[in-house]
Amino acid sequence: MADEGLVSAVANAEERAFEAGLRPRTLAEFVGQRKVREQLSIMLEGARARGRPPDHVLLSGPPGLGKTSLAMIMAEELGAPLRITSGPAIERAGDLVAVLTSLSAGEVLFLDEIHRIARPAEELLYSAMEDFRVDVILGKGPGATAIPLEVAPFTLVGATTRSGLLTGPLRDRFGFTAHLDFYDPDELARVLTRSARLLGVSLTAEGAAEVAGRSRGTPRIANRLLRRMRDYAEVRADGVVDLVTAQAALRVYDVDGLGLDRLDRAVLEALVTRFGGGPVGLTTLAVSVGEEPETVEDVAEPFLLRAGLLIRTARGRMATPAAFEHLGVAAVADPLGRSQATLFLDGD
Repeated sequence: MADEGLVSAVANAEERAFEAGLRPRTLAEFVGQRKVREQLSIMLEGARARGRPPDHVLLSGPPGLGKTSLAMIMAEELGAPLRITSGPAIERAGDLVAVLTSLSAGEVLFLDEIHRIARPAEELLYSAMEDFRVDVILGKGPGATAIPLEVAPFTLVGATTRSGLLTGPLRDRFGFTAHLDFYDPDELARVLTRSARLLGVSLTAEGAAEVAGRSRGTPRIANRLLRRMRDYAEVRADGVVDLVTAQAALRVYDVDGLGLDRLDRAVLEALVTRFGGGPVGLTTLAVSVGEEPETVEDVAEPFLLRAGLLIRTARGRMATPAAFEHLGVAAVADPLGRSQATLFLDGD
């Protein structure tokens, strides 16, 4: 049976521990994101020349594209300590004060999922980012007293998968904002080749290309699939991940030619076969595949949308003609021969 969520870009604790050994240590080792790497390189070199921490950095983009790796690389290239936390972990303003006041000069603070930070803590972060100072309020009402606390100059690296949820005041306090894009297959093949070398996996160029083409443009997914290819090659083949072995392993793990896994296909098949291509509401669609609406929306839908297999409309989710074609199902049509997706897009 295939692993649940095998090609999801969302990492659990075990996955993060595995990824740590594969992370690039320098910008030169980092594959892909050429423009972002160039911009960061210039910024870091300028900061080193001035002997001051660089501006705060906001990294946005889908999960699994290297935001955490870039934060670690920044700290490494600056020769500075790195502190890692996340938005959900900062529940109160006091939590943030404890983190900020313990930072050393020049330290890099990586705040993952920054869009989920509590509002009181976010407002406290404004003065820390601009003036390296936080005001702690003691007491309540007219007798309350604000005690200013100095914060050592630091660089905040915020990461978010939903930049649209960031407030304007917070976004404006970042001196550099970068959006990470999905990787092309050639870049992913390079990622896989490097990872295979570090893991001691025998991977041919054809095998790397096959896995890269089914990795959704995401290095985290590519590395996750590589681990499964290694298992299959060692158990059922000669230990070499070539084209034939990769294709056989991907069939075992239910990853199809487009990179769709069990959940993706379940969502697509429910939409196409049970609801005639839609439109159908998110909750109804999630119930039909036995998942939570958040799981369908955050894990399956982003790739289905990017692959042109699903569209979101005011009336609900709809399958595109490409979805019918991918599943080998004849599209539901009106007397004029147009699919429901075409009908809706035409405004009929």
